[in-house]
Amino acid sequence: MSTKSTTSAMSSISIRPLDPLTDAELIHPWVTHPKAAFWMMQDHRLQDVEREYMAIAADPHHDAFIGSVDGVPAFLMERYDPAMAELVGLYEPEPGDVGMHFLVAPSDTPVHGFTRTVITAVMRELFADPATARVVVEPDIRNTAVHALNAAVGFVPEREVEKPEKTALLSFCTRAQFESAMGVAA
Repeated sequence: MSTKSTTSAMSSISIRPLDPLTDAELIHPWVTHPKAAFWMMQDHRLQDVEREYMAIAADPHHDAFIGSVDGVPAFLMERYDPAMAELVGLYEPEPGDVGMHFLVAPSDTPVHGFTRTVITAVMRELFADPATARVVVEPDIRNTAVHALNAAVGFVPEREVEKPEKTALLSFCTRAQFESAMGVAA
């Protein structure tokens, strides 16, 4: 995935690879913020975040990205191969499956609809790769806010799965489901 820019009705959004050495300081307050409780990094020190993202950078099946809105870093995005990471043994992966995580930076002045704009941009970025047939997510079953966002962009829950760190809601979104949710003719 290369650095790309798209423009929504609200903002210009760009996504670039995360550099663990230079971006750990940026994302540390994001992943440790109380609103990021489901990210499970609340007690991480800066060095812990740096180590975590260095491990992701070294993993050939997992990537991390920083998303900027109007030139300001505003979200974290992860893409992974669910056949090789996160969901191994928990479901039968299909060709073209891509796993995704995203986190919007905390803000003192929330903007209505901002998180939906971000998840839409993340999904567009993932589906920009013609090899991506379906996006897979596994948010915590208690994270009802993200379940609603996922549904808004076309995700359909399949079932609960037990991961070591959480009970997750395994959900899928095909390209056609995403386009339908966005009002694009298939």
